[in-house]
Amino acid sequence: MAVLGLDVASKAAISMLMPYGKSIPLTGFFNLTHVWNTGAAFSVLADAGGWQRYPLIALAFGISIWLILELRKPLPSLEAWAYSAILGGALGNAVDRLLRGHVVDYLDFQVASWHWPAFNIADIGIVSGAALLLWASLRQTGDAMKENPSG
Repeated sequence: MAVLGLDVASKAAISMLMPYGKSIPLTGFFNLTHVWNTGAAFSVLADAGGWQRYPLIALAFGISIWLILELRKPLPSLEAWAYSAILGGALGNAVDRLLRGHVVDYLDFQVASWHWPAFNIADIGIVSGAALLLWASLRQTGDAMKENPSG
């Protein structure tokens, strides 16, 4: 719920306080930028003409339902945190698509002339959750190898 709440609040603030397309340099490598993403991650399908909005919303809600069902099961703590972060992010971006027709992105990092695609708190939740799942999986594999070193 923290990821979802922070995401919705931050997107509302950016939408109300910054004109679309405005960019405010805060450091030599970070800008606060108001942009929209009608596509999926890294703007995949952004130029697809609009048909992608509802399938992406359906996918996000489908994944969210699956995550909620998984979270009702006993899980190791790390996996529960990971699923929760992904759930908050998926719902944050789905709500944005549902209400606005696009996702508001505003965190813009750069190194020299290379820009990472702008993103938001929901994206941080999804990526952090995926990283936690990977870490949990690697820990389980390592623990299994210690228990059975012969393979």
